Amino acid sequence: MIDGKAVIVISSHVARGAVGNRTIVFALESCGHPVWAVPTIVLPWHPGHGPATRIVPPAEEFAAFMCDLERAPWLGQVGAVISGYLGEASQADAVASLVTAVRKASPRAIYLCDPVMGDAEGQYVAETTAIAVRDRLMPIADVATPNRFELSWMTGRKLDSIAAVRAAASAAKPPAMLVTSTPGEAAGNIGNLLISSGSALLAEHPLVENPPKGTGDLVAALYVSRLLKGDGAEEALRYATSGVFQAVERACARGADELTLAADIDCMTRPTALVTMRRLEAEMAAGT
Repeated sequence: MIDGKAVIVISSHVARGAVGNRTIVFALESCGHPVWAVPTIVLPWHPGHGPATRIVPPAEEFAAFMCDLERAPWLGQVGAVISGYLGEASQADAVASLVTAVRKASPRAIYLCDPVMGDAEGQYVAETTAIAVRDRLMPIADVATPNRFELSWMTGRKLDSIAAVRAAASAAKPPAMLVTSTPGEAAGNIGNLLISSGSALLAEHPLVENPPKGTGDLVAALYVSRLLKGDGAEEALRYATSGVFQAVERACARGADELTLAADIDCMTRPTALVTMRRLEAEMAAGT
């Protein structure tokens, strides 16, 4: 157990809203984790709300900033690194270098790569950035949290069933894959599929129509939080899925266009939404 360790979070920052670092940092700090937050890009709001100014740190300055963190005297306090949205392709090398330094200082540290590059509405990062995440960061991750679109893009496979998602995730490079927006086994359900050590666990719940953005960020934060607190993968999956489902339901009930995390801290610290946990049979990997 690495309870009490800090988490380095590397993702986008928005002035208004609950996506990227705004979601991950808030969730982790609400769960009691110190956070080192690194912005890869600064935006007024989520791009889904309309065009806006994008401030991306110059590549050399971003790399120098990350090198400073590598030399930090407190690096041994870090128990996990989470990377999400990248502002441009060269940032992947700086992230990988920092992960290496963290692992040297804290050998039990976890690296979670959330390969943020698109969703059901399409790809929203440059092709070069998506390729850098796929080829540079995914292979060194302990766990990755792609959504179904992202896994499909990275593997070149059509993922229209649980069996297809499982097969694609099993063939990917990280030893553990938590695939979000996976079809549920029950009609009208959606779920998160965790592939790890040859096993497949599905946590599913009823689909909520038109959910706000930021759910993938919240899954990553809550999953890492529970691992750092000593939970096994199954309990961490249940906890993260329950918390996100509950937060989405509440935001939608309020008619909010963003997750309403400040009003829903209990969704992150003590989620109570019911999710169905299923251990999938081995033959499903072959699509039978």
